[in-house]
Amino acid sequence: MELLFATSNLNKVREANDVGRRFGVRFRQVRFPYPEVRSESVADVALDGVRFVYPMVKKPVIVEDSGLFIEALNGFPGTYSRFVFDKIGLNGVLALMRGKSDRRAYFASAVGFSDGRIVKAFEGFSEGAIARSVKGKSGFGYDPVFIPAGSKRTFAEDFSLKERVSHRAIAFRLLCEWLANRGSSKPAGRSRL
Repeated sequence: MELLFATSNLNKVREANDVGRRFGVRFRQVRFPYPEVRSESVADVALDGVRFVYPMVKKPVIVEDSGLFIEALNGFPGTYSRFVFDKIGLNGVLALMRGKSDRRAYFASAVGFSDGRIVKAFEGFSEGAIARSVKGKSGFGYDPVFIPAGSKRTFAEDFSLKERVSHRAIAFRLLCEWLANRGSSKPAGRSRL
């Protein structure tokens, strides 16, 4: 099965395909800009995006949104993570954390799906902490400063760990499992979010 993935981020498409291969699902990137609703919920952003994109492409499509939520910063940058990353970068975020003993944070991801009948979101979360410095060369975005729970290394230092426990991998796994099981369940059109 092939699904269109409306995103400008090829790294996200690679992550999705790493998960999808195990389920016979292939994600094909389409560069289709869509407005992002301002919400503190990644699911709201993804669902609004996929509702906008589907009428334009008229094929099964997904939109993914994610964010880094830092406890000591009251959930900031949250759904504004990309904007904050582009403006102040990793070192700017670490500067905001200077002097903070509470380093807890989590990543959240939501994959919004639409096939014209069903609109549904699949969410994944990865608990962890913010590192005290940038570490590692793998991955992208906040990977060099995020240490997942149970690890001493950042996602950028241990990309194989990220592939197993990342917020995005979890959300895509839930989507792929749902797609694989659709034929054996009640009509999916009744499970709208």
